[in-house]
Amino acid sequence: MSLTDTVEKNQGLIDEVLEAYPEKAKKKRARHLSVHKEGEKDCGVKSNVKSLPGVMTIRGCAYAGSKGVVWGPIKDMIHISHGPVGCGYYSWSGRRNYYIGTTGIDSFGTMQFTSDFQERDIVFGGDKKLGTLIDEIEELFPLNKGISVQSECPIGLIGDDIEAVSRAKAKEYGKPVIPVRCEGFRGVSQSLGHHIANDAIRDWVFEKEGNATPVEQTPYDVTVIGDYNIGGDAWSSRILLEEIGLRVVAQWSGDGTIAELENTPRAKVNLIHCYRSMNYIARHMEEKYGIPWVEYNFFGPTQIEKSLRKIASLFDEKIQENAEKVIAQYRPLVDATIEKYKSRLDGKKVMLYVGGLRPRHVVGAYEDLGMEVTGTGYEFAHKDDYQRTTDYIGEGTLVYDDVTGYEFEKFVEAMQPDLVASGIKEKYVFQKMGMPFRQMHSWDYSGPYHGYDGFTIFARDMDMAINNPIWSQVKAPWDK
Repeated sequence: MSLTDTVEKNQGLIDEVLEAYPEKAKKKRARHLSVHKEGEKDCGVKSNVKSLPGVMTIRGCAYAGSKGVVWGPIKDMIHISHGPVGCGYYSWSGRRNYYIGTTGIDSFGTMQFTSDFQERDIVFGGDKKLGTLIDEIEELFPLNKGISVQSECPIGLIGDDIEAVSRAKAKEYGKPVIPVRCEGFRGVSQSLGHHIANDAIRDWVFEKEGNATPVEQTPYDVTVIGDYNIGGDAWSSRILLEEIGLRVVAQWSGDGTIAELENTPRAKVNLIHCYRSMNYIARHMEEKYGIPWVEYNFFGPTQIEKSLRKIASLFDEKIQENAEKVIAQYRPLVDATIEKYKSRLDGKKVMLYVGGLRPRHVVGAYEDLGMEVTGTGYEFAHKDDYQRTTDYIGEGTLVYDDVTGYEFEKFVEAMQPDLVASGIKEKYVFQKMGMPFRQMHSWDYSGPYHGYDGFTIFARDMDMAINNPIWSQVKAPWDK
């Protein structure tokens, strides 16, 4: 099929799927669905607007963006879910943000703390309860290095002064207590939660003079920002950066510490993996401290090589030469991986729907294995995400923003990809349809997927998913 035919076919599919909606909903959803055409500056979709009431959106809320993504993985702090128990319970199942430390002693990433609001707290306020909770935390876990207060919806509605409580307790205990106004009703998705969390880092960490313990600086100091160490991803990335001669002075949020946050403004370059969640704080540091930042992609050998060279170009010839040596060093591993798996995966088609950076960053890793991404979309992207996506996808790719459960199911039914790579909420729907699936938010309990070693694991997992003989035995319940 020619590219022109593919564009027309996929546009026809969009039109067909939209027919199920009432006219008003149809008009609104049409702006979020498109077929990519070469040469366009973005993917032609509307983004970062409210989801339609009544459709099954897969987004999260501002609380999820702050607590679950930015603050939650900071390991030596305790993060309070301030409000009813539901949000704290929901976020209990973490994203496999691996960390080094002893849980409950110097690391608290997998522990959950909630103020457990009751009706009386809604009526009379929860400021005193928050203060009591912080006192109890200090008594039970005195080795924590700080506390964040992740506010839930009722906090913003009743007007609790979490800032005043935080200031008082920070002074009393001599450590950071950081209020984060991330009530779930704010914004249209978890994306605003990222922004709010970044602003809290700016105002309550960077702006507090005397918080940081200065570290000896070198010309090669960099940070890894926006890597949540899912399955050990940040460790895989850090290995490569250190092998080319750079020194990673801060890594956050995955396996990160409050001290690393505090020392980040002393770095020479900020390296950002998840642009969507951390570009705000990187731009602030560029404006205030003059620290340049660069987005990098360590999924698959093609993008790894490109990113290592881009990063090395910001430093001297020594680092640039080291980058070439590291690329050459891993070439045998890359060649062996591709030789083993490409023949089994070549020509297979994938449809993606994930959050953060993955709808574009993982495209190259699939292509390194001979696979084709025929559809992709984001849960909570902004326009600049879709502009960046044009560098990764080809003519005729189906693009869907904040796709509804109905739309995604119908697209997959019609396009019949060999693999659907999305999130936990979609996993069992497509597996029941007899469709090979990989959970691409937390790697389906596998990983890491970043770096050269991660690429071999990625290739193995995609092969296991697609070529598992079970799929020939599975029929959708409605086909039996």
